[in-house]
Amino acid sequence: MKLSVSKEELQEKLSNIQNIVEKRNTMPVLSHFLLDAGKKKSYIIATDLETAIKEPLDIKVEKEGKLCIPARKMFEIVREVDGDITMESEDGQWLKVRAGMSKFKLACLSAAEFPAWPGMENVEEMQMDTKNLVEMIEKSLYAAGESDTRYTLNGLLFHARQGSGEINVIGTDGHRLACISRKIDTPLKEEKKVIVPRKAAAEVRKFLDRDIDKLTIVIGKSHVMFKIEDVQFLTRLIEGTYPNYEQVIPSGNEKKIVINKEAFVKALRRVSVMSREKSNAIKADFADGSLAVSASNPDLGEAKDEVKIEYKGEPLSLGFNAKYLLDALNAMSGDRIVFELQDPLSPTLLKEEGNDNYKCVIMPMRV
Repeated sequence: MKLSVSKEELQEKLSNIQNIVEKRNTMPVLSHFLLDAGKKKSYIIATDLETAIKEPLDIKVEKEGKLCIPARKMFEIVREVDGDITMESEDGQWLKVRAGMSKFKLACLSAAEFPAWPGMENVEEMQMDTKNLVEMIEKSLYAAGESDTRYTLNGLLFHARQGSGEINVIGTDGHRLACISRKIDTPLKEEKKVIVPRKAAAEVRKFLDRDIDKLTIVIGKSHVMFKIEDVQFLTRLIEGTYPNYEQVIPSGNEKKIVINKEAFVKALRRVSVMSREKSNAIKADFADGSLAVSASNPDLGEAKDEVKIEYKGEPLSLGFNAKYLLDALNAMSGDRIVFELQDPLSPTLLKEEGNDNYKCVIMPMRV
């Protein structure tokens, strides 16, 4: 194998895979990427066995070949050198790297050791706007579980109904839930419910930061692939049954309160300074025209703030985790937020005024 490549091109592509290559030495080959250098097309492939990415590489190939190259070490070399880079390998064990006056010799592994790209069966494809998927991941990922023993919660549910031109993406950790709906270009032949791991969803989100209008989602039996032009991002799905999220979203909450988002966020941030660090507990007292937000900590003291609201009805007191409220409010883009409440221990629904496509549910706390 013999080739040359610009520093900028290689640095960008190696940067993209750093979170995917395996850091632990369970299988040495997983800390490597596969460089497939062909005269027609060249690719970089990286995997941790759960997630895999294949992205094109713009290089000049003098002699074709494949080689497994240490991902972290190669990235560090490319970051430090100046000018275009040439790479040459003869025996499948060592790679000579040159840039300007700098020379390196890297120990590599045979391409035959690299895991095969997973096959996909019973696939169904759908196309959607790239910016819509970016928004869906951003507005639901914060609510998904992290290292939850209920492993199905450690991901995002992608739910597309049969014949529907919409897809829902849902995140929940059992204490809060975020659900967002957006259009897809082609209705599906059958209903699809798949759980995409949290890490994979976050990585896909990074790859969508480019000026591309459409992407394709290919759903298989045990994998899902996101195709963004020539980039293929594939992840193993989380097996199991996701909770019935539609039952969790309250539909009969009678008390509706409209709040200015910015004023409420500022009040929450100020008051939560005095809340207990683990629970982030604050108390919200709703009354005609005003909301009093308070927090107390026996070791530190207490704090109270007030926000004007649109509400007429009997007074109502609820406890919330301030972080959960702030996460939901920061994910919303509207200026006015609608709270839909029933009683102090029933799920609270938050929406942007005039927008039913994005819903956040937060379970109140006892205070």
